[in-house]
Amino acid sequence: MKHKTIYNKGQAQLFRNKYLEMLTKTHPAVIWGMYIPIVTGLLFVANQRYHIEVRNVIFLFFGGMLFWTFFEYIAHRYLFHFISDNPRMKRISYVLHGNHHEYPRDRERLFMPPVPSLILATTLFLLHYLFLWDYTWAFFPGFMFGYLLYASMHYAIHAYAPPFKFMKPLWRNHHLHHYKDEHLGFGVSNTFWDRLFGTMFDLTKNAEDPEKTKALQFEKKKIE
Repeated sequence: MKHKTIYNKGQAQLFRNKYLEMLTKTHPAVIWGMYIPIVTGLLFVANQRYHIEVRNVIFLFFGGMLFWTFFEYIAHRYLFHFISDNPRMKRISYVLHGNHHEYPRDRERLFMPPVPSLILATTLFLLHYLFLWDYTWAFFPGFMFGYLLYASMHYAIHAYAPPFKFMKPLWRNHHLHHYKDEHLGFGVSNTFWDRLFGTMFDLTKNAEDPEKTKALQFEKKKIE
């Protein structure tokens, strides 16, 4: 496998237009602040307008969270790392995810920014509705909350050491995905689907490289 260059400073320029470029960046607090009211509102509609019982709302909500973990794996494996010789497809893949592999310390592109995020979320809601009908109002909030947890976990993996010992395999699986083999280790919020589909790194044979791991984590801001 040909390893890609990892840049320890700066960030990729995705668009020449400064306004489009601005729309590719965001802060985690912005996305949490945007989606928590939406998630809450959808749950309220599910219960009050569509008369889904509270226990069923809870069941559907957690079902949506679990489904997110599968969606996360599939999207990361087959969409974000889509292999093609087509220049346009390569461009799309780079904008979606390739830039993160080159600039893993870029804090502003770990969450999908508001405009494309809302467009994609609306599209996914409509797709869910084709299969779940009114139950989507309770299922989709769980799906989106799963996304928020996933993106926050991804941010944490690049920002901090694992806070608990049991989380070390998750951290290492993602670090190795970056600098060892990007065609393994697709799980970010969990390793379940990697283990199930045989794409989990053998952590007994792949020791952590401290220097390469450090290159993937955010630089600590100096306090003057």
